[in-house]
Amino acid sequence: MMKNAFQLLFAGLLALTLGRAAMAQDAAHRGTADEAVAMVKKAGAYMDKNGRDKAVAAFNDPKGEFTKGDLYVFMIGINGDQQGVALAHGQNAKMVGKNLIELNAGGVFPIKEFLKVAASPAGKGWVSYKWPNSVSKNMEDKSTYVEKFGDVLIGVGIYK
Repeated sequence: MMKNAFQLLFAGLLALTLGRAAMAQDAAHRGTADEAVAMVKKAGAYMDKNGRDKAVAAFNDPKGEFTKGDLYVFMIGINGDQQGVALAHGQNAKMVGKNLIELNAGGVFPIKEFLKVAASPAGKGWVSYKWPNSVSKNMEDKSTYVEKFGDVLIGVGIYK
């Protein structure tokens, strides 16, 4: 009986330790606000240098330079027929070409908020909402940095 209790205690401690290690590993792979801003700036510079078509292809490559851990670049049109349309998405190709303006994330309409930020005098800023984390598979608090580049906005989000 004592042996069974010891085995049960050992198994519980092992599970707890492994669980904490997995959480620490997940936290270690989380992108930071500085990394998100830097990735948006890098993406904007890439588009300025290489043109929109090449940038869209690069941003849509899930194994490319614009996807790192839980960070990925997306690009949304901000004018006319393309307002709210996902032109690129580094993690979910199914979103590309779709108008996401009515997308509701826990009572927040992030695309509408992104467009407001892009239309602001600064043309850049942060929007917070809840979003499924593709790495942890959990619904989590997310903040996304967006910046206007011509007739598009480019964004990268971080999980908190």
